Amino acid sequence: MSLSVSRRLAAVTAIAVAGLFASTAPAALAAPTAATAAPTPPDIPVANVKAHLAQLQSIATANGGNRAHGRTGYKASIDYVKAKLDAAGFTTTLQTFTSSGATGYNLIADWPGGDPNSVLMAGSHLDSVTAGPGINDNGSGSAAILETALAVSRAQLQPTKHLRFGWWGAEELGMIGSKYYVNNLPAAEKSKISGYLNFDMIGSPNPGYFVYDDDPTIEQTFKNYYAGVGIPTEIETEGDGRSDHAPFKSAGIPVGGLFSGADYTKTAAQAQKWGGTSGQAFDRCYHASCDTSANINDTALDRNSDAIAYAIWNLGAATPVPPGQSFENTADVNIPDSPGAAVTSPITVSGVTGNAPATTKVDVNIVHTYRGDLVVDLVAPDGTVYNLHNRSGGSADNLVQTYTVNASSEVANGVWKLQAKDGAAQDTGYINSWKITF
Repeated sequence: MSLSVSRRLAAVTAIAVAGLFASTAPAALAAPTAATAAPTPPDIPVANVKAHLAQLQSIATANGGNRAHGRTGYKASIDYVKAKLDAAGFTTTLQTFTSSGATGYNLIADWPGGDPNSVLMAGSHLDSVTAGPGINDNGSGSAAILETALAVSRAQLQPTKHLRFGWWGAEELGMIGSKYYVNNLPAAEKSKISGYLNFDMIGSPNPGYFVYDDDPTIEQTFKNYYAGVGIPTEIETEGDGRSDHAPFKSAGIPVGGLFSGADYTKTAAQAQKWGGTSGQAFDRCYHASCDTSANINDTALDRNSDAIAYAIWNLGAATPVPPGQSFENTADVNIPDSPGAAVTSPITVSGVTGNAPATTKVDVNIVHTYRGDLVVDLVAPDGTVYNLHNRSGGSADNLVQTYTVNASSEVANGVWKLQAKDGAAQDTGYINSWKITF
């Protein structure tokens, strides 16, 4: 990625992401022991990433036009990546498995140091389909994490977490390599993986900018990067369950990642937001012979490679999760006694990129003489209703509470409303204030 984003991201980086997860329970967020800012992530040179892609293209050309499982082009690809990592000081392990009567290979690379009980892992599949060289699918992800790993070496990074990278075989046959890796990890080793980041197709020629919405901390990390460079994102749905994060997720390991689109069609709204051509697939050469080195959008490859480094540097450093943007309405709104109609307090949200997060926070302050009468909802801009409080709390008065709402299917910008209704007679109150944080 030739975009020089390091300086523009410095302020965002300094407050990046929390110590992902406790080593004994990787799905739960762990409080960091210190609020030390992560080192500034590097700008990954897109020329370096493209040089790796050129090598993968040459390997495919010299080996029957592909780099598929069981073919000589795949083993040559593994050998190329391994040699780079060995020279950079990584400890590499070549894991073998058998699929469709052929030997397959996973390559695992560990960077020395970091907490061995809290492992941050990034991975991508290195195999192509038999029809072509697979330069976007998935040379792009493989080359980007290779160059990020080499950047770790150049910086002699000393993260809080232990860093591990993986290149998977036989993904195109059903995630065979990554399943083999996860299934053969002892339970104690699985519990040490605090997060797995997956990168499968990140240089699509008609690109979108999609972020996995699986783990909220990882998702927010990528959203922070893109917000810092002014690029809107959308939640990734096309590849759900179809790439190498799936075995990790099934094992209870928090996952996240990036995607630039495959054979789904770019809409007019997406073309307006990201450029490119509406009514055309994100990658017209998906699983085809034309998925060559010409089938790459340099800008998308650049941005996504930098986003990978941003995530590795920040998640690896175990720094606190930055709060999202907050919007508040402090105007009093009277709540009529039952059977009065529901009332609403609106907040207009603007300037937030993409969708609301899965951890949208709603702070409610309602003064009322009997909160057990109250029904309180969050109403999204499209009218979707999320119930926050439904006549609970008994005879206590007032409702001062923070709620977490998975509003990740909602566009963040627009008019959000807190809606309150009194469900029984004789008690009264008012909305004192409320706040929504993305």
